[in-house]
Amino acid sequence: MAVAATDIGGDQRPLVGITLKIMSVTVFVVMSSLIKAAGTLPAGQIVFFRSLFAIFPILVMLAWQHQLATAMRTERPVSHVLRGLVGVTAMALSFFGLTRLPLPDAITLNYAQPLLVVVFSALFIGEAVRIYRWSAVLVGFVGVVVIAWPKLTLLTGSTGLEAGQAVGVIAILGGAAASAVAMLLVRRLVTTEKTATIVMWFSVTATVVSLFTIPFGWAPLTYWQFLALTGAGLCGGVAQILMTQCYRYAELSTIAPFEYTSMILAIIVGYFAFGDIPTLYTLVGGLIVVGAGLFIIWRERQLGLKRVAARRFVHPGG
Repeated sequence: MAVAATDIGGDQRPLVGITLKIMSVTVFVVMSSLIKAAGTLPAGQIVFFRSLFAIFPILVMLAWQHQLATAMRTERPVSHVLRGLVGVTAMALSFFGLTRLPLPDAITLNYAQPLLVVVFSALFIGEAVRIYRWSAVLVGFVGVVVIAWPKLTLLTGSTGLEAGQAVGVIAILGGAAASAVAMLLVRRLVTTEKTATIVMWFSVTATVVSLFTIPFGWAPLTYWQFLALTGAGLCGGVAQILMTQCYRYAELSTIAPFEYTSMILAIIVGYFAFGDIPTLYTLVGGLIVVGAGLFIIWRERQLGLKRVAARRFVHPGG
């Protein structure tokens, strides 16, 4: 019997899923580039534009799927708000770091997030993590240190732009940690909530929460900055839709490795748009982190196949 195209996790059209994933990654890189091009604006102001204008393409998708009327319906509003608060923190820290680091460095450092998901899964929800994945996590963190070390050492030296880069590294790593926590919260939400509900609650929560940063000072925007931030928000919404759709056509383990194409895109865009030349530390550290991440994905797939095989040999009567 044919599997419907809307069944998440189906592997019936993997090339479609991979294509959508690469498109999602590309649009996310465009979003990051627009935010960086807008300059060193307050993080809360960037979060507002990113969240508000992301809602519009999401609303179009929901209307097309006839889910608009029920998108915000939930019996777990507190869980959604908590996920939103953590997600806003992650975005704010990530955007702060993005405006202070070269684009390749900022995107590559965000690869710490899946490593932290493994750690937090073991610490907070009791997930069994064995030696193979722990080893990959440790190797991945070595890669993060390789990328970050030249900039972190600037904290003990000069000030100004260089010191700002060091603070940017700390902000992005903090954002990756908050994003990993948000991922665990989403894991719990998906057991009872629709994807549309999770996405809408997050976008609305982030928009409202970011407004509370106005008293801390928002900057007057030029026409270009307004267009850049608006474009970043629209790109964020479109990328979210593409990312959601890609998992309807292929398994997570098939699609996840293509997340790392963002490193190549960031190097290309960073060089031509901002004159950013990746350092040897960024390239070597990035390859170490990517290698560790790919091993974790492969290991997750192997464990998943073993669990499926084990279930097949269990007698229906228990």
